[in-house]
Amino acid sequence: MLILIAGPYRSGTGDDPDRMAENLRRLEAPSYALFRAGHVPMIGEWVALPVWRAAGGKEIGDDLYEEIFHPAAGRLLQLCDGVLRLPGESRGADNDVRLATERGIPVWYRLEDVPGVV
Repeated sequence: MLILIAGPYRSGTGDDPDRMAENLRRLEAPSYALFRAGHVPMIGEWVALPVWRAAGGKEIGDDLYEEIFHPAAGRLLQLCDGVLRLPGESRGADNDVRLATERGIPVWYRLEDVPGVV
């Protein structure tokens, strides 16, 4: 399955690049376990960041950021088979869960609940 890992990225960071990088590492942490279970892990920022940079994005929260980041996750959810929602406050991750639920895509809140993860 293609599984979107959703959780805080920008939330609670005050747009501090080091704190955002740490949040991205937290999002990436379960990716190997998902991969070992036969899944393809996906994180919206893996798609949105290079698109934003290529479009000329310069500052977190600029108009291009808003145009690209949440819509990228929404587009990914059209392809995903599930969502792993990590802990932490995140408007974007909550929106991912809402969209997944509306589309009938399973949402897991614990890595060990994802099928095949040991």
